[in-house]
Formats: sequence, structure tokens, C-alpha cells
Amino acid sequence: MPQRSPEEIRASIIENRMALVASVENARTEVARLTDWRGFVTEHKQELTVAASVAGFIVGGLLVRRGLRRRR
Repeated sequence: MPQRSPEEIRASIIENRMALVASVENARTEVARLTDWRGFVTEHKQELTVAASVAGFIVGGLLVRRGLRRRR
């Protein structure tokens, strides 16, 4: 293994530090994007409205059926 000069070692440390800073910043940005539920709701408003309507229809139907069974 060839010996590196102190200047080469310092340059390598600086380069690695800069790469680490960039990686951490990218990770922060990605985590913020993935955990932004308000943005998700805004982007998928129509799909979520349809899903909520279907779920409400199903739950309402189940409750009506359960009520009819108890009356018998």
C-alpha cells in the first residue's frame, strides 16, 4: 500500500466530509418528502375522496344489515 502524504490525507478527509454533507442533505430532503402527508393528500385528493366514499358506503351498509338482523 503506497504511503500518502499528509496533504493527500487532508484532501481526502475534506473530500469525504463534503460527500457526507451532501449525502445527509439528500437524506433529509427525502425523509421530509416521504413524511409530508399534507402533500400526499393534496396530490391525491380525488382518490382519497372516492376511497372515503366507498368506505362510508360499505360501513353504512354493514351497519344497516346488522340493525336488520337484530330486529328479527
